[in-house]
Amino acid sequence: MINKRTLGLNFTSPSEANIRVWAPTAGKVSLELEQGAIFNLLEASMGFWELTNIRVNEGDLYRIIVDGKAFPDPASLLQPEGVHKQSQAFNLNKFPWCDDNWKGPTTEELIIYELHTGTFSSEGTFDGITGKLDYQKELGITAIELMPVAQFPGNRNWGYDGVYPFAVHNTYGGPERLQNLVDSCHKKGLAVILDVVYNHLGPEGNYLPAFGPVFTGKYTTPWGMAINFDDEWCDGIRTLFIENVLMWLRDFHIDGLRLDAVHAIKDFSAKHILREMKEKVEELNFATSKNHFLICESDLNDIGYISPFNQGGYGMDATWCDEFHHSLHALTTGENKGYYSDFGKITHLAKSLENAFVYDGQWSEHRKRKFGTKTSGLAGNNFVVFTQNHDQVGNRMSGDRLSTMLDFELLKVIAGTMLLSPFIPLIFMGEEYAETNPFLYFIDHGDEELIRLVREGRKKEFEAFMNSENAPDPDDIKTFNDSKLNWEHRSSNQKHIFDFYKELIQLRKTIAPLKNRERKSYSAKTAANKNIIEFERINNDQRLIAVLNFEPEQSTFTSTFLNTKNAQLLLCSSDKKWGGNGTTASLNLASEVTIPPSSLAVWLTS
Repeated sequence: MINKRTLGLNFTSPSEANIRVWAPTAGKVSLELEQGAIFNLLEASMGFWELTNIRVNEGDLYRIIVDGKAFPDPASLLQPEGVHKQSQAFNLNKFPWCDDNWKGPTTEELIIYELHTGTFSSEGTFDGITGKLDYQKELGITAIELMPVAQFPGNRNWGYDGVYPFAVHNTYGGPERLQNLVDSCHKKGLAVILDVVYNHLGPEGNYLPAFGPVFTGKYTTPWGMAINFDDEWCDGIRTLFIENVLMWLRDFHIDGLRLDAVHAIKDFSAKHILREMKEKVEELNFATSKNHFLICESDLNDIGYISPFNQGGYGMDATWCDEFHHSLHALTTGENKGYYSDFGKITHLAKSLENAFVYDGQWSEHRKRKFGTKTSGLAGNNFVVFTQNHDQVGNRMSGDRLSTMLDFELLKVIAGTMLLSPFIPLIFMGEEYAETNPFLYFIDHGDEELIRLVREGRKKEFEAFMNSENAPDPDDIKTFNDSKLNWEHRSSNQKHIFDFYKELIQLRKTIAPLKNRERKSYSAKTAANKNIIEFERINNDQRLIAVLNFEPEQSTFTSTFLNTKNAQLLLCSSDKKWGGNGTTASLNLASEVTIPPSSLAVWLTS
């Protein structure tokens, strides 16, 4: 399993392949080529059916016959005509990789750029991304993160409705162009992270249940029944998803995976599926001398996901930290509905800068219960933070970005709060130049009843935040086209924002205190009675102090961390070169800091 893919159709030569299918309750399983040849598989152990040395050519179309009924291969690598049609034989081992010396970054080095393949470029393909890698290098990020690319229905979708975990979406370019994108990224010194969904399967084109009990009735998720990780015949499903993890890392040379909504993965096995996945990744790392990693998304504020095995955890390398976003968003926008009702004070953001989680065991009014666990002992690079992402933008009714909601000067303060933090920063595509086009939710289902349900579901989701009657139609192609980045016209302010992001990223890469992710190396304080945070980062005798002024007017306060001895002002966001009015922050002998309105200032001392 570690060294090669075993599920589905796998070539052993250009005209010969092995096939392995999980179908534990079937009486007969066959492979049927489009040309008419049929190969009967042999029953093996644990619900699998196998056959070796099948005469098949690369590019042949085929189906799996289960007790007389024909289906696409659930482990298909390519669905050239979509989710309902035949699978196509693809040779994973044929691509001429040029990245043998690539080891991959550590999580300490990650500066992530999240993007959606279909809306990032005008082409909406992997090649469209490849054509803009020099732009990514200029910005200074170290990794791109692709929203899910597993085959979904139709031509446009966020990707979380995927139904073929192993197949790379056909309209994006399929598996070969994804391999080319990854190889091209590695040539440029960029890592690739892939968003994967292991908590549910999409509702259209999901034929996997025809092969066996892929779902269990023991639990439910927001999307229906849970995937069967601990019920009868679960070993086949566990094998499927573990092999999926290994395939992306081994055969597509992906550097890391972002596991979607792991709180919806239900598993009471003696060994949780997430821990088993991580163990297999560690085995792969040892076998390949590469540095692959797993990042999870969870809304539980539970450090068990990222705690090491010897502390009873699942060993994930990092987790998304929604509460950093919520603290920053509620403070700057004033929004206080839904989950934002638990946030909005400057002290929330200061606590998140120090501890990642704001709610770490105390009462949550929104949840009406105590919530969260403390993060003591965990390093900054155990958490991924963001000011925007696909969920926090796309799950707004109008898909509106912060650039359309906030003052230009405040956008720079927000960028600095994230990029100067000790956590792994994630930039959502277009954020770095204050894109104003929305990012909306879009689908391309073929089932009219399903489309109706999605429309109604989206409206219901918005009820807690805003009037949902005028929600954009997710099935309308205009909704998709409106979500594409605008690469053609950039205002002077957008150019200033881009340059400011570049400068912050460069500081993060070169200033020693910003490289130190140890827990004791950073602390945050609020100025009395002001929406101002002082944030200190330390490395040996060198200290970096950032002052974040969220007040709409100039403010003066006595600093906790700063004095004039050896204090060098590195950056002030109100400088004219960043599009500001030219005023700057100052520090006097009494450690009083004067800072312009809605601005960020950074000092370095030794």
